[in-house]
Amino acid sequence: MGKDAEKKIVGIHHVTAIAGDPQRNIDFYTGVLGLRLVKITVNFDDPHTFHLYYGDKEGHPGTILTFFLWPGAPKGQRGTGQATVTSFLIPENSIAYWKERLKQNGVKFEEPSRRFRNEEESIIFFDHDDLKLELVSSSEASKSKYVPREKTPVPEKSAIRGFHGITLSEESCEKTASLLKDTMNFRLVREEDERIRYEALGGGGLGAYVDLLCKPALPRGEVLVGTVHHVAWRTPSDDQQKDWRQEIAKVGLRVTPIIDRVYFHSIYFREPGGILFEIATDSPGFAIDEPEEKLGTTLKLPPWLEGSRKQIEGVLPKLQLRESQ
Repeated sequence: MGKDAEKKIVGIHHVTAIAGDPQRNIDFYTGVLGLRLVKITVNFDDPHTFHLYYGDKEGHPGTILTFFLWPGAPKGQRGTGQATVTSFLIPENSIAYWKERLKQNGVKFEEPSRRFRNEEESIIFFDHDDLKLELVSSSEASKSKYVPREKTPVPEKSAIRGFHGITLSEESCEKTASLLKDTMNFRLVREEDERIRYEALGGGGLGAYVDLLCKPALPRGEVLVGTVHHVAWRTPSDDQQKDWRQEIAKVGLRVTPIIDRVYFHSIYFREPGGILFEIATDSPGFAIDEPEEKLGTTLKLPPWLEGSRKQIEGVLPKLQLRESQ
């Protein structure tokens, strides 16, 4: 494709993981992490299961962590061919606050650590399904336009400001690195030990980082509960998405037709290491079927499922939503 400025990957649009119990999922991500429940809907491909979206106050792309809820499904296994760590951006000097908060809420975590010559401090932790997450303290948080939700249990000065990046664990990194650099227009920005960091050129550092970890000795990952299902990258418009589809197909990867996900349009393909990638549009956005002040308060179904609403609601487990969520 070359470095065509008309075709941009801005950074992460959303990350989708698999979880078990819906209520525990809501309580953790709204009650412990302080994210906003942005949308309650169903998995469009399996409408008898929830699909929950969390993000900032307005549900901006770049802040959205989503979950397919599969109660009773077996646990997955982290390994190669997976996105193994989802990283959130927090303000500088917030690590001590979050360490204490995680401890008080009984959340499993690792001691804070530094990388890239001590320039970046982070803390790894795990949700109730053992999904591996990270908080990265950075001055870049001051540049974030993402605003925490109102009535958050986390003080605004320490609140999550969207994504920092994603870590991909690969058996071999060369072909994935080539896809990122030569096709998707990421640039190499840092290297340390086995970690290679790339940045989306259109992102300005917010949710724009992808770290490759070369782990040939690790077993292959299994995508089930407690693992990431796919990573979605942002592109600003439908026209740019069409261009990206052509470029992805041109390098020999199988890419889906454009799919209507109501809140964005999507194409999907597997990168050379096997991780499922999506390229999603910024629009129409999450306010297309409910106003910003009411986001995430009622079950929303796509138009083609409205006729089955009564049946779907009869099968889905009941959720307890608190005003502060």
